[in-house]
Formats: sequence, C-alpha cells, structure tokens
Amino acid sequence: MPDEQGVLPAAAPPAVALAFDEARAQSAVSHLRYVLRSMRPRQWTKNVIVFLALVFSINEDWEPGDPSSWGPLLGWSLLAFVFFCLISSADYLVNDVRDRESDRQHPTKSRRPIAAGQLSPRAAAMWAMALAAVAIGGSYAMDWHVGAVLTGYIVLMLTYTYYLKHVVLMDMMAIGAGFVLRAMAGALAIDVPVSPWLYVVTALGALFLVIHKRRAELTLLEGAAANHRPILDEYTPGLLDQMASLVTASTLIAYGLYTFTAETLPDNNAMMLTIPFVLYGLLRYLYLVHQRHEGGSPEEVLLSDWPLIIDILLWLATAATVLTVFRD
Repeated sequence: MPDEQGVLPAAAPPAVALAFDEARAQSAVSHLRYVLRSMRPRQWTKNVIVFLALVFSINEDWEPGDPSSWGPLLGWSLLAFVFFCLISSADYLVNDVRDRESDRQHPTKSRRPIAAGQLSPRAAAMWAMALAAVAIGGSYAMDWHVGAVLTGYIVLMLTYTYYLKHVVLMDMMAIGAGFVLRAMAGALAIDVPVSPWLYVVTALGALFLVIHKRRAELTLLEGAAANHRPILDEYTPGLLDQMASLVTASTLIAYGLYTFTAETLPDNNAMMLTIPFVLYGLLRYLYLVHQRHEGGSPEEVLLSDWPLIIDILLWLATAATVLTVFRD
C-alpha cells in the first residue's frame, strides 16, 4: 500500500506498482480535465472580438490565393486571440475560487469543478498564475502595447471579481470595458487604426449581452437570485428590460453611424448593406431571451442557434465583400 505521501514502498509487487501507476495517471488526466473545464473553453468565443480589426483591415491589396498579403496579419491576430483565451481563463479560475460558495447555490454553476470539489482552490490558483504569466509574458514579447492592454484587462477583471461585481451598474459596464480592450488588442496586434465608433459598438454590444444575462439569472433563480449573485438584488426584470431597450436602440444607431462616418470604410457608404444583419441579430437574440428563455449563457446561444450563426456568417461575408469589391 502507498504511504501517507502516496508513495509505494520499494518492495511492492510489480502488479501492485503497475496498478498504482495507472491510478496516478488516471488521477492526473482527471485533474487536467477539471482544469480545462474550469478554463471554460466555450467562453473563448468572446475573444473573437480580437479579429474585428483584422476583418475591417481587409482591402483591395488582399489576394486570397497569396497568403503573403494577409497571412502575417492573421498570424498576429491568432496569437492575440490565444493570449486573451489564456488570460480570460486565468480570470475564470480566480472567479470560480472566489465564488465557489455562491456557485453551489446555482442549479448549473454548482457543477463547476471548483464548486463541486473536484478541483482544489489551491490548484486552481496555481494554474491561474501560470496561465496569466504565459499570456502577459508572451504578449509583451509580441508587442508592448498588446502586453499593456492584457495587463489592463487582468487588472480590470480582478477589480471586477473582488469589488465591481458588487456595485450596481458598474458590474455590467466593467464587462463592456473588457470587450473594448479585446478589440483594442486586436488592432494593436496588427498595427491598424480602428474607428472609435467600433469601440462604441463593441461596448454597447457587450452591455446588450450582459443585461440579458442578468435578466435570465433573475428569471431562473427567482427568489434565490441574490444568494447566488448579491448584486441581482439591485435589479428587477422591468428595470433590465428598460435598460435593454435603451442599449439595443443605441447599438443599432451607433453601428449605423459607424457604417456612414468611419474613415477606414469605403467612401460610397456601401457598408450600410451590413446593417440588416446587425438588426436581425439583435432582434433574434431578443426573441431567444423572451420567447425561449435563453440568454443566461450567451456563448451557448452563439454556438447553438443556427439562424444567429448564419446571420453572423452572412454579416462577415458582406463586410468582406464591401471592403474589397466596393472600396473606392
């Protein structure tokens, strides 16, 4: 039998030693699986915002059959995306350690490895530090501007985890700021200018999602909502619906103004052709929230609702066409 440190005596029979090694290997695999689940790879979809700058840097000089015209930019964007996935996963680990008691009150979050006791808080904290070190160190090696943005992001998210998530309205605005930093990192990674309107649209779009996430949590948890997330006691479905109406209209108006005024877009205003896709996406999401009672997990909606997925792909295709074919 292994001793208190989990080490077999030297004279252990070969069959026993083999079984012990297999059990230890299975334990390591299980540990890594719980770490990966806690990193929330499904939520990495939020980091595709990094590629916005790449999409809107498409121009007539891009040759689809010539990777040298766009390959380096794609490579830098991918690298920024990876760094943001690592840094956001580090934040998720810290957040799950911090909120493990309240997560146990939630019907689905209680199954998260840390809340369920499958991954120890100490191990999670060590993984978080390792992921953050790789992301921040790598981003500074890539470009110090990108490194500064990632540093600002992790400071913002830690402030959110320990303070801002308990401050009414600021809890949602902090998340919006995190998306703006993603877009900014994507632009800095490939050294292209981005219209301020795109940052405004990004912030408003993030607010649109988080407002409906709060509403879904209130609806799902009802009277126990504040036990899971105390700040929910400051909101009501009616208040959140009013906020959603304001932000939805503001998002559409801001995007429309962007398509007409951004200096980086074609002068013929052809980008307005993408407005119907943005309008449909907003309306589709509202339908899913109010009629199908979804929205508590935006990444799940974006990965599972085919009409919304097709709409996003059509928006991307139309934007790329405008930036290449219709550019003056």
